[in-house]
Amino acid sequence: MLAKRKILLCVSGGIAVYKAVALVSKLSQAGAEVKVIMTESARQFVQPLTFQVMSRNDVFYDTFDEKDSSVIAHIDLADWADLIIVAPATANVIGKLANGIGDDMVTTTLLAATAPIWIAPAMNVHMYNHPAVKRNIAQLHDDGIRFIEPSEGFLACGYVGKGRLEEPEKITELVTGFLSREQLLKGKKVVVTAGPTRERIDPVRFLTNFSSGKMGYAMAEAAAELGAETILISGPVSLPVPSGVKRISVESAEEMFQAVKAEFETSDFVIKTAAVADYRPKTLHDRKMKKQEGDSSIELERTTDILQYLGSEKSSQVLIGFAAETNDVSHYAKSKLERKNADYIIANDVTEAQAGFESDTNRVTVYGKQEFEKAFELLPKQELARELLKLIAEREMRNDR
Repeated sequence: MLAKRKILLCVSGGIAVYKAVALVSKLSQAGAEVKVIMTESARQFVQPLTFQVMSRNDVFYDTFDEKDSSVIAHIDLADWADLIIVAPATANVIGKLANGIGDDMVTTTLLAATAPIWIAPAMNVHMYNHPAVKRNIAQLHDDGIRFIEPSEGFLACGYVGKGRLEEPEKITELVTGFLSREQLLKGKKVVVTAGPTRERIDPVRFLTNFSSGKMGYAMAEAAAELGAETILISGPVSLPVPSGVKRISVESAEEMFQAVKAEFETSDFVIKTAAVADYRPKTLHDRKMKKQEGDSSIELERTTDILQYLGSEKSSQVLIGFAAETNDVSHYAKSKLERKNADYIIANDVTEAQAGFESDTNRVTVYGKQEFEKAFELLPKQELARELLKLIAEREMRNDR
């Protein structure tokens, strides 16, 4: 499954280094070519020779030990890899990477990398929950780095809790699933909008909706996994940025419109997952509105219909819209497909259990031109996003022919 795939394993110092040896073995058995970089601390637990034997490749640990004079080792390794895994990842190496510090072979290589980076933490449960460590992890999430969450159990320090390095078999399974996916969108640019918008009333109040952004973030992650250059234009949500995705943060419907407009001409696919406000207050008060006796009203005005604008302006772009409905889903989705000149509308009934806003699962039906229609059963949003994009990418490839 991993034949000819190149994996760079960065090993930092912790008792879980022994699991990294097993991980090299599992990845190699799956057909991957594995190269290893070790920190000085990691070499206190396991000798480089062990990794050399398991990987059948030179092991790197000294930035200034250039084994091949025709290249600069840490740059060459960064360029070579299809995927980089840091396992085990200590609080120290996580902190360095989050703050852009490159003071050894591992960190300089990570800073030079353009391949996806996965981090598998392993440390004491209290270290893992320390505010500084959590801040660094959050920063790396925002930078597009993916984490393999540690498992819970008995730790080497004697504590029981979250902090154990995930098992090599599980990491190998995740890697295999990621690298074996066909790169259907390689060379394409995909723009995804996600989350709610906020329309300010005054400095302390705003109008918004219940969108969590989960479906949009899943679509962005799926696009990146399929090889696309992926731009995620996101309203205010508390979700980590998927690996390999560039996020542009916006707040209002107008800000989202301008951000999408700026990316539209150079895009190949635009996926409008965001729940954009249809209306905004006509007057934005510069001071807090004070409570008064009796009722009050706020005059609203229409925001720009982003999907309709894109439908009127598109040339070769594939335009995908979402429709969150509460009734007559098929009727409204087909109407939206025609009115907005979209190529696909992905519709769901948000009143259905486990398929509405903020849920981790969804059940949708895809509507396309020439009366195309395909229903999907209830699936986790990440899995559903992969299936949706695979379906659309394959249909568009056939249309191109």
